[in-house]
Amino acid sequence: MGTIKSTWAGTPITLDDQLEDAVWSGAQEKQMKFDGGFMLAKNDAKYLYVVLDVVKDTHNDPGTGDYFWFTFDRNKNKAITPNYDVNYGNYPGNPNKMGRQYYKGAGRWTGLLNEVQKSECKSTFGTSPNSSTPHRIWKFRFRLSDLKVNLLWWWFSSYTKFGFRVHSNKPNLNYDTPANFFRDFSKLHTLYFSRKPSISNADLGPIMGSVGLIPTTKINAAGRATTASNYFIYARNAAFGGKLNVIGNRTKMDQLPGMDAKKYKVFHRKGTSGGFSEFVTSWYNYKWDGSDYVLEAASPDSNKFYKMPSAGVDYSIDDLLFQFNSTKLDTGLHQFKVKFYNNAGAEVGATNPAQILTMYIDNNVPEVSINSVKYKNAEIGACGIVNLQNPNDEIVVDFEGYDKEGNLLDYSLTARWGEGDSKNIVYKKYDPVTTPGNWKGSHHITGSFKAATTCAHSFNVYARARTTNGYGYVGKNSTYRYVTIIK
Repeated sequence: MGTIKSTWAGTPITLDDQLEDAVWSGAQEKQMKFDGGFMLAKNDAKYLYVVLDVVKDTHNDPGTGDYFWFTFDRNKNKAITPNYDVNYGNYPGNPNKMGRQYYKGAGRWTGLLNEVQKSECKSTFGTSPNSSTPHRIWKFRFRLSDLKVNLLWWWFSSYTKFGFRVHSNKPNLNYDTPANFFRDFSKLHTLYFSRKPSISNADLGPIMGSVGLIPTTKINAAGRATTASNYFIYARNAAFGGKLNVIGNRTKMDQLPGMDAKKYKVFHRKGTSGGFSEFVTSWYNYKWDGSDYVLEAASPDSNKFYKMPSAGVDYSIDDLLFQFNSTKLDTGLHQFKVKFYNNAGAEVGATNPAQILTMYIDNNVPEVSINSVKYKNAEIGACGIVNLQNPNDEIVVDFEGYDKEGNLLDYSLTARWGEGDSKNIVYKKYDPVTTPGNWKGSHHITGSFKAATTCAHSFNVYARARTTNGYGYVGKNSTYRYVTIIK
């Protein structure tokens, strides 16, 4: 079993980028060796970028039978799960077209699926930093969502289990790593994803640099965050919810040991006035031990001091000052500040003015309901059957998509039927230009639907909160009603 640590891709990587290009900087230092060459990996919040640098395949024979397999244990249970775990491969004779197939069992697959494939591959031939002799280089962009990887799950170490084959006809090479991976998942390699994008120092707060990936300078006095649309996390006047990581300013954290900072305290108050009190919480962070990430606990001592993070240690979440479960706090504005101390208890490293972090906490989910489903003003109850008098007649649905705190991101009404068929009937999304301020949504929203065929239908209402944990939006709600429409 091997291990590779992906590094963060500050800009999206294309399949035309070369290993010598700046976008791949830092990846070679963490590459994984296999019998035929080297594997390099980077990721961002959307894609896993992989290069298989097959330095031993020095014969340029495109389209003559060279191929790859790339397997992922999507539920990471170290066993083949039929119709869930996947194997990617290129189409015969087309090294630059990739498809995927589900495992049916050990060494058995469904065959390449008939689907629009958003992951990509490319076969190239040339030199690389690993060898000046031209050789085969396979490049990949895997969508994280296709691998069932979600970097929002920051409370777990983000990883995937994988194995791959690279095959060449000339010379006759076949590299499986690990051996027999497509029949036995128990020894698959592990790839750890990076969740450490480099945030511009100019955007970080002076002490509390960011909440997750959202710089504290992007949080307004109302405690809501707004970031640019091309930023790692696109937040639009977003409140905060879930478990929150408050991360220190990297420059400040590097300076504090030289100021004799040994410990610190976190202070909190509800609202924006009155005194602060000492804030007590505890958390786990993953620490790299040289071969794997292991959990390390953090909590205050009896005097409510937290120990400074160990300098030079690779943590899954670097410079983590404190983590807390915001569901324990009331909905509304909350403020925090941090002070550092030496062993004698004297404050060190203070800023002027002192940084106060304001967050609007909201863990409530939007209100959704289906008020009525009607045909010609007559109610169709749940599991009801309606015979259309005219094939062009419409069903009218009245529903709710509402958030009383004004933190609604979007709502939708969708009809589903048959074998995966669907139609969006109503969709509305928060727009800070046309819907400024804190959007609540609406009561009694109506949508009309014209059935395409006789079938059982479900009408689905879905709404998401405009609430973030610093890594993406959290908080959603849904409901549905089934009716049968006879056309």
